[in-house]
Amino acid sequence: MTPASPHLKNYAKALLAGAAIATLVVNIAPGTYYDAIEWHPFDSAPLYRLRLFYPGFNVATFVSSLLLPIFVLLIGKEIWEAFVLEHGGLRGKLAFAPLAMVLSGMAASAIVWQILTAFLETAEEAVDATGWVMPFGSDMVLAFFFGRLIFGKGHAALQVLLFMCILDGLLGLIASGFAAPANNNMRVLWLILPVVAASYGYFKLTRPQLSLTISERQRQSAGKLWPWLVIGFFCWVGVSASGLPPTLAFLPLLPAMMHGTHSFGLFAEAEGYLTDPLNRLSHFFMGPVTLILFLFGLTHGALDLGAFGPTTWIMLGALWLGKPLGVLVAAGVLKAIGKPLPNRLNFKEISYIAGLMAIGFTLPLVALETALPGGAMQEAARLGLGLSLLIGPALVLLARVQPPRTPRGAKPPRQ
Repeated sequence: MTPASPHLKNYAKALLAGAAIATLVVNIAPGTYYDAIEWHPFDSAPLYRLRLFYPGFNVATFVSSLLLPIFVLLIGKEIWEAFVLEHGGLRGKLAFAPLAMVLSGMAASAIVWQILTAFLETAEEAVDATGWVMPFGSDMVLAFFFGRLIFGKGHAALQVLLFMCILDGLLGLIASGFAAPANNNMRVLWLILPVVAASYGYFKLTRPQLSLTISERQRQSAGKLWPWLVIGFFCWVGVSASGLPPTLAFLPLLPAMMHGTHSFGLFAEAEGYLTDPLNRLSHFFMGPVTLILFLFGLTHGALDLGAFGPTTWIMLGALWLGKPLGVLVAAGVLKAIGKPLPNRLNFKEISYIAGLMAIGFTLPLVALETALPGGAMQEAARLGLGLSLLIGPALVLLARVQPPRTPRGAKPPRQ
């Protein structure tokens, strides 16, 4: 596996910078901040009825509904290739251990959320809320940022960390979409649109490139990217209008687009030299995603320090207690039945990964709008998500005292 792209470190810095600026402004001039991100430049009622830019077009929904799906497309591409390409890290039996640990972590965090809610939450509107989906999404960007400080550049644990965080995030988005109350069950029919659009792309653009009789001019024409942008737009409309999170909108492109044949690892630098349409599209967006994550932190990462409440404790308990506990229980069961842990990591290294998965920020913020009632409860949960980042520096300090194992005969990884 080649080293991970340096863009990942830039993503973390951009996200943290946006959230830090937003937190500073919202605690000094909250009115100015909310007026800016919730400003409606035009009447978006027709879009609202279609659930496009739901619950209305403003700066915040523009970023989360239209721009953030590009980031999800990038992480979705990496996990898709890990499942289907030769030497993919999740191909065949290799997927069993990471998937088992991710699902166990999700289940444990949901159970802890429900238990703490029963004891701590007094708000009447919390009874029917679907807040238990909130701790599902581990923050891949921030977890990798702190993971690299713990394990060092190029450590095998970083690939496992990325695998599990992306799986957790995508499964969490899907779960939050299906758990959200449905106002109209017929909305699911909108999913026909992305299926048709992606199928058109496969049969008209991808399949011709697989033909041995195609001319070079036809191959170049079929390999253009702009038709996929049009197809992606139709996918976005269909997924958004169906009521599922619009962040999932571009994922139908993955099985439809022509992709590489060999996996070099998640976010591998070598992918930048591949010329298939999927890798070209991914490479095209790698830079802009830095700005997208900065804008997401700026519009969704504002932590109101005065919003501390029961939901803050519930969020922290589900993330800091439930998520790592579930991952470690699954790892213990795997060892007990003789199944190898991913990349032959030891239990101590898996423990650090479990702790880093307790960082929940980017993707859970997407679910916040539908998972919890608005107002104080949402802001308390947002604060809990922000405070969950503190486990990252804590684990880095712990690793300075008790560093993860370095394989016998190998040099310690470079920082």
